[in-house]
Amino acid sequence: MTGASTTPVAELNEVMAEAEIARLTAAIEAANVAYHTHDAPEISDAAYDALKARLLAVEARFPELARPDSPTRKVGAAPAEGFAKVAHDVAMLSLENAFTPEDIADFDDRIRKYLNLGPDPIGYTAEPKIDGLSLSLRYEGGALVQAATRGDGEVGENVTENARTIADIPQHIADAPDLLEVRGEVYMSAADFAALNARQFARGDKSFANPRNAAAGSLRQLDARITADRPLRFFAYGWGALSAPLAETQMAAIARLTAMGFVTNPLTLLCDGPAALLDHYRMIEAQRATLGYDIDGVVYKVNDLALQRRLGFRSTTPRWAIAHKFPAELAWTRLDKIEIQVGRTGALSPVARLAPVTVGGVVVSNATLHNEDYIAGRDARGAPIRGGRDIREGDWVQVYRAGDVIPKIADVDLSRRPASAQPYVFPTKCPECGSDAVREEGDAVRRCTGGLICPAQAVERLRHFVSRAAFDIEGLGAKQVEAFYKDGWIREPADIFTLEARFGEGLQQLKNREGWGDKSAANLFAAIADKRTIPLARLIFALGIRHVGEAAAGLLAQHYGTWAAFEAAMTAAQIGEGSEWADLTAIDGVGAVLAASVVRAFHQGAERALIDRLVAHLTVEPAAARASGSPVAGLTIVFTGTLERMTRAEAKARAEALGAKVAGSVSAKTDILVAGPGAGSKAKKAADLGIRVIDEDAWLALAGGA
Repeated sequence: MTGASTTPVAELNEVMAEAEIARLTAAIEAANVAYHTHDAPEISDAAYDALKARLLAVEARFPELARPDSPTRKVGAAPAEGFAKVAHDVAMLSLENAFTPEDIADFDDRIRKYLNLGPDPIGYTAEPKIDGLSLSLRYEGGALVQAATRGDGEVGENVTENARTIADIPQHIADAPDLLEVRGEVYMSAADFAALNARQFARGDKSFANPRNAAAGSLRQLDARITADRPLRFFAYGWGALSAPLAETQMAAIARLTAMGFVTNPLTLLCDGPAALLDHYRMIEAQRATLGYDIDGVVYKVNDLALQRRLGFRSTTPRWAIAHKFPAELAWTRLDKIEIQVGRTGALSPVARLAPVTVGGVVVSNATLHNEDYIAGRDARGAPIRGGRDIREGDWVQVYRAGDVIPKIADVDLSRRPASAQPYVFPTKCPECGSDAVREEGDAVRRCTGGLICPAQAVERLRHFVSRAAFDIEGLGAKQVEAFYKDGWIREPADIFTLEARFGEGLQQLKNREGWGDKSAANLFAAIADKRTIPLARLIFALGIRHVGEAAAGLLAQHYGTWAAFEAAMTAAQIGEGSEWADLTAIDGVGAVLAASVVRAFHQGAERALIDRLVAHLTVEPAAARASGSPVAGLTIVFTGTLERMTRAEAKARAEALGAKVAGSVSAKTDILVAGPGAGSKAKKAADLGIRVIDEDAWLALAGGA
């Protein structure tokens, strides 16, 4: 399996997305083993990047399906066994991607809102994004003592002896902190790459697909003499662990690295706001073909290091940096057919089946069409897109790959439209079960109303249930679930846990199915038995309730603690009224739409019966206890009004780090209301309920004293 599915991400429904995530994960992991462990890539670098970028795209569209151990969360690949492992003192994270000027304006706006800054411009650095291999160099007392690859971001490979052979990497540096980890990119110039491949060919050795593969393979040789024979270069662009700050700004720190003897990119520039960033981006893009080394975008970083520290990090990316990728490549091709796929929640997703065309080095035969409005040439508000031009079967369409990965349709060539082409009529009946497909007010998607009787929804729901972030039952993946459903062996999640009782022995046994034997059947039954004990958050996510993704499931699990408490609260809750509803919607991050979806699932007869039948087979582990030992641990805190010394996001993050729950509204279960200037109804309600009310100074004293 070396390629991604041909179905555009925008056209995936949830069942398809789950299968696609499993397929992409397996392909990426296999490619990692071939490349990193055996140093024998089986697919091109472009194909690998396409797989990983597509996985990112699928996870972005379906965050609830993202696996905890996804390759996108590992920020690289696990270190090979041929190298000693190195734990990074400071994680080597990836970067958020941007593709349009609007994305950059949004990046700047998010930083301003997070930091509560005024209209004055924020300074950013802009530098080429080198398409190479990330490396961390550790210097102690000015001497190079260790070099490590990124690995999975937390643990990399010790390639110290190999790194010593690279001329751009100093063995000793002066005027440096006692401890300094320099981060940068190992790469190979285009000219050196061509010469290397010529030598490889002359010796009868394998050639490399591209400079990035060549650089990565060269650095990761077990014999440093081979690395020394390869023309590797190194650009320094950042740092990890430090015993003392390099400077007060990113730009000054880069200048100091240059003074120490590191090669830094001469195109790095200090820019005053988004407009200047875009100007420099266009300048670098215009030089891209003549630089002599591969780049795939421009990286922007907040220049003020104090602001970087305030902004901090998400799970895998810093808030203070972003990679502005170069535009996707374009191609024209014929749209042969529009097909409808039905997802786990009944969403009808249109997919364009295309005459295969190469876009950005990858053959594309499918593209997303988003929804019926997009096909008709209008946006969700009814305003025209593409000049109001609709999309029809038989049309010649312009295809692009967003972020060089996601196939989408950008435009239609009306001059080549066949005379027989008719406007596409979006179905009002489910193509899988024939039930009405309705579009609720405010919803961009039309959905099948068949529910559990719709085979597409049932199969997709089962696929979701066994997905990596849910029950993750080894040996029971999307294909097995679909086959078992087709044959009537599994119709709902509870059936999985009675599979051995029904088909473990007798005339019709699992071991007698094609592709199964005694050992594989026994392994599956053991894997199922192992998952009879499941963490609360995973169970809530696995139920497949609409709007409840992995993050929301975690919020619910953390708030209620146990399945018994969660089940009792949802049973007692009434949509829009009562204390249980108020408590549910007070969870920060849980809105009325999500809350109503959860409550509805526990009040619909068939849905509730399905849940009860499942839970009867399970032991549900309670959510992990929050941090303790602080004055606010275990308390429920609400912030209201204007905070003057930190933003609401910073205050929330600090409270949660100290073990508190942060709610969005005041209820009888609120312990503390932090009220800034402008506090209104929440302060009044807190007073009426006798809840402790403190100002921002008192909150900071309380939090800071933890």
